[in-house]
Amino acid sequence: APDRTTIWTFKERLIKAEAAERIFEAVSRQLDRHGYIARGGQMIDASIVPVPKQTLNKDEKEIVQQDAMPVEWSPSKRRQKDVQARWTKKHGKSYFGFKLSSSVDRRHKLIRRVHVSTASEHDTLHFERVLDAGNTSRDIYADKGYVDGEREQRLRAQGWRVHIQRKGQAGKPLSDCQERRNKRIAKVRARVEHVFAGLEQMGGKALRSIGLARATLHLNWKASTYNLRRLCSLMEAGATPF
Repeated sequence: APDRTTIWTFKERLIKAEAAERIFEAVSRQLDRHGYIARGGQMIDASIVPVPKQTLNKDEKEIVQQDAMPVEWSPSKRRQKDVQARWTKKHGKSYFGFKLSSSVDRRHKLIRRVHVSTASEHDTLHFERVLDAGNTSRDIYADKGYVDGEREQRLRAQGWRVHIQRKGQAGKPLSDCQERRNKRIAKVRARVEHVFAGLEQMGGKALRSIGLARATLHLNWKASTYNLRRLCSLMEAGATPF
């Protein structure tokens, strides 16, 4: 078996060649060749991917927020610090790391599009980046984090059927009709949580790598591995692609 240095060198070559997305695309072509094209609509969602927290003083934090490193840091310290990971809050809890945005097809629960960003970037910024125009259905399902009236209007004009959950506002709670609609969408969206759970089973949710480029490689690699395992499961179960 290759040692750690060999594996590290191989990964660095892939990063230098910007091969992360190409690996994912190559696996996607295999899915298509077996007939498992994207069907039934798509579920768009994002998941926070934690990395080890940084211990920085106030001055260091200000410099790092500008994607730079303090000049007094030694080369060894620079290698150990992740200046690209960011803090974010979800449900009142703080997380440090990156974010995986993805589109999963409803029929086969296969990941069709992925994008890796810092954790602080809002989910809605990468909606178009992961929107899969190749899905045979025009249905899109997403949670309330993707609410954007202007975008929804544009998508409908393009022929998409948009199913995005609504959120209440101060002094303006959701109507019974909106609550029922949210529940209908949630039943469909539950399938994407199965996918994120599957990714988490492959080495846990957190990453031990440093930097956005390495996170992008690892998460594209993980999504590709999930798709290959899912393909094997579908074929073993005799699931028809159509």
